[in-house]
Amino acid sequence: MFTGIVTEQGVVSSVKSNKGYSSISIKCSKKFLKGLKKGASVAVNGVCLTSKKGSSEMLQFDVIDETLSLTNLKQIKKGTKVNLERSMTVKTEIGGHLLSGHIHCEGTVSKVTKVSNQTKDMLITLPSKMMKYIFYKGYIGINGCSLTIGKVNKNSFFIHLIPETLKITNLDELSEKSKVNIEIEQSTLITVESVEKIIAQKKV
Repeated sequence: MFTGIVTEQGVVSSVKSNKGYSSISIKCSKKFLKGLKKGASVAVNGVCLTSKKGSSEMLQFDVIDETLSLTNLKQIKKGTKVNLERSMTVKTEIGGHLLSGHIHCEGTVSKVTKVSNQTKDMLITLPSKMMKYIFYKGYIGINGCSLTIGKVNKNSFFIHLIPETLKITNLDELSEKSKVNIEIEQSTLITVESVEKIIAQKKV
């Protein structure tokens, strides 16, 4: 589990394609790697990955083709910045909301508006079937960041990005047509699907 509070941006060092999976190396700080063991879970752009044994400044992962096909990790290359978060512990402060690292879909950045020198508004478009989970002032995970949903339209919604979020995460790198990983907040997902089941049963 993760908190949606990105602690560092890593930089992709290499991507090697293999049969059925790709091996990805990501350069990060010694501080981020301190105490990280082989097999530990790390969120990379919100995707829960299992770490391999790396160097003192390098994370290494094997990512299966299915995961690549469902997320924006298929687009990363050498030099790409990615959001990183280590899995939470019993002592971790939950400053965002709980994330599993299981991506539900990709969203598309439709519009980026610079509100001031340090803040941005961003319009994210989703597949229409996912909009039933989107509520004004609800939580959502975008590239592993816990964010609050702004105005909701038919097939899109706004997010408002503060200076700290833009500084720490790769959301400042996004532009129109960029793909982002979307994780629906778990209690919202359960509530919506439970209500749908109840309504469906009453119609039988």
